[in-house]
Amino acid sequence: MSRIKKIRIAVLAIVGLLLLFGIWYQYRYSMDKAETFQVNSSVDTSNTFLIATQGSDFKNSITQHIVNHFKAKAIFINVIDISELEIIEPTDYNAMLIIHTWENWKPPISVEHFINRSKAYKDRIVVITTSGEGSYKMTEVDAITGESKTENIIPITKLAINKLELILN
Repeated sequence: MSRIKKIRIAVLAIVGLLLLFGIWYQYRYSMDKAETFQVNSSVDTSNTFLIATQGSDFKNSITQHIVNHFKAKAIFINVIDISELEIIEPTDYNAMLIIHTWENWKPPISVEHFINRSKAYKDRIVVITTSGEGSYKMTEVDAITGESKTENIIPITKLAINKLELILN
């Protein structure tokens, strides 16, 4: 076998391994689509609250704790997947909570676009960002950051509720 042929085989093997690693990484660490639902949809109120999240045990738990906290109040709560942020008008909500994972060293595109087009309403937005080390966040965004660990659910939820209470009251 010639030297050029060996180099080609080695390069193809490396490319193949990188491709397999990329597929495995995406499968292992990508977020599920979050379930869309509404709470207090029949309430005649001007108080509206959006939760845009991704599907994972950690994020689902935080979402459920926050919904349970606010559902007894006269607040319409709309829970969506972050992929639906492109159709959301920030003027339709008194408060917005965005829960996302930092993926491939950046926020999901839908979150980044929404934050950029909603800068005039940043006082209504609370962001929870999770990442491997727990400190990544978008610049110019006052985000609650942390790792997706079970022991972080209650502390992160409490921080978010405190911020949301200030906005919704």
